[in-house]
Amino acid sequence: MIDLLRYFGLPVGISTVSGRIDEIIVIVHYLMLVLFIGWGIFFIVSLVKFRSSKNKKANYHGVESHYSSILEAAVAVIEIVILFGFAFPIWAERVNDVPDARDSEHIRVIAQQYAWNIHYPGADGKFGDTRVDLVDEQDNPIGLDRSSEYGADDFYTINQLHIPVNKKIRIDLSSKDVIHNFKLPELRVSQDAIPGMNIPVHFTATSTSEEFLKTAIGTKREGKGLEISCAQLCGLGHYRMKGFVTIHEEEAYLSWLNEQAEYLEEESGDDWGDESDDDWDDDW
Repeated sequence: MIDLLRYFGLPVGISTVSGRIDEIIVIVHYLMLVLFIGWGIFFIVSLVKFRSSKNKKANYHGVESHYSSILEAAVAVIEIVILFGFAFPIWAERVNDVPDARDSEHIRVIAQQYAWNIHYPGADGKFGDTRVDLVDEQDNPIGLDRSSEYGADDFYTINQLHIPVNKKIRIDLSSKDVIHNFKLPELRVSQDAIPGMNIPVHFTATSTSEEFLKTAIGTKREGKGLEISCAQLCGLGHYRMKGFVTIHEEEAYLSWLNEQAEYLEEESGDDWGDESDDDWDDDW
């Protein structure tokens, strides 16, 4: 059934929770299909049975059968089972099992009209301070204070999220202006970014971008990579608020981090010490 739903728009799932979330979607669709058919039949029967040509006089006694009450109770029980048996456990895991920054790849995502600013902590694994008065949309969109204790090696990208495969990812999500929604369809991630709040989101990717592209061959998604979409109407430019996700093997991810560190060193002109590339790999 999950494979069938993909023909109707359900993307391939490439996270550790994809199967469980897809299972709920399938069950709910089955329930809605049964209700749609059932209520459709009831509506047609009512139109035929209680048409005016057959019922010249109104019946003031009402319905004497209790079948409808039994059916309504059965539907309520099924909905309760779906809610408490499937939805609540996944929701609790999302809320309660947020990984510690030391046990995951920790990244910050700051949404704004109409871009995703992605903040990486650098080789020390700790984020530098950010300040509102340092925000410059051209040169420093996240207001990073490089003079702060851990800010010298931090870097950021715009609309480009890079993560490793098979490793816990923790994203601290916030917004600079209005409510946005950080959505990664294939990773089954969807969370509002709310001004004034820092909301943790966590997931583990089970497939690299290259592996995903292979699964898309022969489908409408062929040749299209993983995207970050905004699933909350956030303004006139909402349609163009789109980012891209690249999922690497661990070695390739470390290589990408080293490249960013080298770019930062070239731009800053600061003395980064005598650390070799191998030392960087150890720090990352």
